[in-house]
Amino acid sequence: MRKPVVAVVAVVAVVLVLVGVAAGVAAWRSHDRTDLDRAMGLAPPDAERLSWTDWAGVRAKLGARLSVGSSTGRLTAFLDRGYDADLTSASALLASAEVLQSRYGFSPATVDWELFSQSRQGAVVLLHLPDGTDFDALGDRLARLGYTRPHDETGVWAGGPDVVSRIGADLTPELQYLTLDAGDGLVLASDTAGYADQAMGDVADGGGASGELRAVAAASGSPLSAAIYDSAYTCSRLAMSQADPGDRAQGDELLRAAGQVNPVTGFAMSDQPDGHVRVVLGFENEDQARSNADTRARLAAGPAPGQGGSFSDRFRVRSVTARGSDVVFDLVPAEGSYVLSDLSTGPLLFATC
Repeated sequence: MRKPVVAVVAVVAVVLVLVGVAAGVAAWRSHDRTDLDRAMGLAPPDAERLSWTDWAGVRAKLGARLSVGSSTGRLTAFLDRGYDADLTSASALLASAEVLQSRYGFSPATVDWELFSQSRQGAVVLLHLPDGTDFDALGDRLARLGYTRPHDETGVWAGGPDVVSRIGADLTPELQYLTLDAGDGLVLASDTAGYADQAMGDVADGGGASGELRAVAAASGSPLSAAIYDSAYTCSRLAMSQADPGDRAQGDELLRAAGQVNPVTGFAMSDQPDGHVRVVLGFENEDQARSNADTRARLAAGPAPGQGGSFSDRFRVRSVTARGSDVVFDLVPAEGSYVLSDLSTGPLLFATC
């Protein structure tokens, strides 16, 4: 017995509608993601410390109109203004910027964003290039610079210390080995061939950074620059144990007076487009976040042992709120202060574990 044609057509139509809805939802979700969130999805899963620079956002913020053909002088002037605004300290490319612009064909003048990932296993810089970038021409340029062309499209362009030193004395070692991903618009750079290859494999796998890092990054919104650390890095590198004995004693006294603190699961400090600095501390649960919001607010409004002086010399605490399992600070920098570059390293009392 033959099936009614109308019924078959109806079923096919329903299936097509459902597929279209699913595709539409997927596209909407992708469109709704921030550039930082997309970058976190490309980062190596072993990342412990991530440094983010939204170069397109920084150029827009400073009104800089730069291109591949811009002079190194104009690029340097832009970077100087970015430094004065405390928007470029997270970048791994500052010392290399002029050579990148003049010889590589990409630099902070043109890249969309930069994510510098560091772990015990290695370090890699991820760069997203503008739509329409000619990756074949980019590869030809690398070959002329002395890099050895790989056997496949996503293989490692091998330079090494000798090639990089010939290209320019100020180039970062991270530019010794490169991989190109035309499909995702990415250039990956590392100081070892093995980690460059591993990082490209991580991009293909799509695992991304750990959930703890992605959580505090998501709470950071769409920052212009950011420092993002996992729990172990935060609790060792930002701990008061890094301070001298007198500052440690003062920190212990302030902690006792402030109340309960719990170890953080992640840390992010970022420059926001409105000029404020946002700090996100992740915790295991909402109860810890609520109790730590009060404690950390007291600490952030007081003395800054290990940093010198008081936090109030550097910023005004506009708000400290618990959002789910995160504590989020909204800080208004004092004029002339460099909150992100100063407080993302060294002992930091309100980030203590």
